[in-house]
Amino acid sequence: MNRLEAWTLHVAVVLVGGTGLVYAWMLYFLSPVDEFAVVSHSLQPTLQHLHIWFAPFLVFGVGLIWRGHVMKHYRKGMRRRRRSGLSLLVSVAPMAISGYLIQTSVGENWRSVWIAVHLLTSGLFVVGYGIHQLVPWLRRIRRSDQSRRLQDPADSRA
Repeated sequence: MNRLEAWTLHVAVVLVGGTGLVYAWMLYFLSPVDEFAVVSHSLQPTLQHLHIWFAPFLVFGVGLIWRGHVMKHYRKGMRRRRRSGLSLLVSVAPMAISGYLIQTSVGENWRSVWIAVHLLTSGLFVVGYGIHQLVPWLRRIRRSDQSRRLQDPADSRA
C-alpha cells in the first residue's frame, strides 16, 4: 500500500467517522430545541447529508487498499495487528450495507434493525481503525526511546 492509498483511507475514515459521530451525538444526546422541532440541532440535516455523501469515499478507500494491503498480508500469514485488522474486515461490509439499508428500508421495524446494526458495526470499525493505527505508532515511540537510552552515554554511567 502506497502513501496515497493510505492517506485516501485515513481522510475517508476521518470524514465519514467524524460526520457520523457528530450526527449521532446530535440525534441521540441533544434534546430538541422546542416541542415542535424535528431536529435537535440546526446542522443535523447537513451532517447527515455529509455523512451519506462521504460514505462512498470510504468504500472506495477500502477497495483501494484491498489487494495491496489486506490480501497481501493475509496471503503472507502476517500475525502483527491481525486482531485489529480482522475487526475492520468483519465490520466494514455490514457497516456499509446497513448504511444503505437505513436509507432504503420502508418498514419502521427494519429501519430500527439496520440503525442498530449500523451503529454497532460502525463503532467496531472506528475503534478497530484507531487501534490499528495507534499500536504501530506506540511501538515506534517505544523503540526510539529504547535506542536513545542505548546510545546515550550518560545513561550508561548511572
